[in-house]
Amino acid sequence: MKKDTHPDYHTIKVALTDGTEYEMRSTYGAEGDTLTLDIDPTSHPAWNADSDHLIDRGGRLSRFKEKYEGFLK
Repeated sequence: MKKDTHPDYHTIKVALTDGTEYEMRSTYGAEGDTLTLDIDPTSHPAWNADSDHLIDRGGRLSRFKEKYEGFLK
């Protein structure tokens, strides 16, 4: 096997938007760097099902519901 073909895994900190930090191994940056996330499972409505942020204004969801309204009844 060729030398230097594998990435360098090292320990970094991952900081979530709520201030929580985790240590994990990654190829990001250098040993001890911090990866600060702008969007994460605590803040994004796709992960936490926060319906206040998901607003459908007659878009895809409404068209889907209209199209398949009586499908499973």
